[in-house]
Amino acid sequence: MGETGLVQILEGALMAAGEALSLQRLSQLFDEFDRPDNADLREALEEVGRRCEGRGYELVHVAGGYRFQVRQSLSTWVGRLWQERPPRYSRALLETLSLIAYRQPITRGDIEEIRGVAVSTNIIKTLQERDWVRIVGHRDVPGRPAMYATTRQFLDYFNLKSLEDLPPLAEIKDLDNLSGDLPLELPGEADEPAVPEAPGVPSELSVHAQPATGTADEEPRFAQDSVSAD
Repeated sequence: MGETGLVQILEGALMAAGEALSLQRLSQLFDEFDRPDNADLREALEEVGRRCEGRGYELVHVAGGYRFQVRQSLSTWVGRLWQERPPRYSRALLETLSLIAYRQPITRGDIEEIRGVAVSTNIIKTLQERDWVRIVGHRDVPGRPAMYATTRQFLDYFNLKSLEDLPPLAEIKDLDNLSGDLPLELPGEADEPAVPEAPGVPSELSVHAQPATGTADEEPRFAQDSVSAD
């Protein structure tokens, strides 16, 4: 199989998949005795990316692997293909998502301590339904609160290979910028008054979680701090 043939096969697979494909999935396109190694796949993918130059789409590398997508600069025109308006999320939801992304694993109580208001149940539900956030365990304190972390789908949606690609907090001046083309304020997402902790329950904010790490070819790893699995 020549190099040109490999490039064409990868182009066709990426075009047909409609989702990000990892190197492992791309290698499975080939028979065992005709399977290119990862170095050959990466080299061919670089050529695929070069062939996209000057076109209306590009090859991007995200947590889930490689995929074709329309260039961001064309979103104004391409978006008119769909009549429905893209969802816009409330500031409360974006703040909650940001805290989970930067402080994971983190509990709902931690978020409420930092923001000073109670987190709406609908916000957590929305984040989980979008598969951006999942429960990774429970903290070993009274009540065993759930601890939340982001998912690979979160990374893919925001074009990130890993959490290390998140912009430094010092560079974020407006949370709305963090949403990219996310941003309709969904009903029920308004902040709720903060609920005082029950007497005798220790503050959950005493745990300082480190950011999760992980690459595009593995599940993100989370720093565990007094966490018990489900």
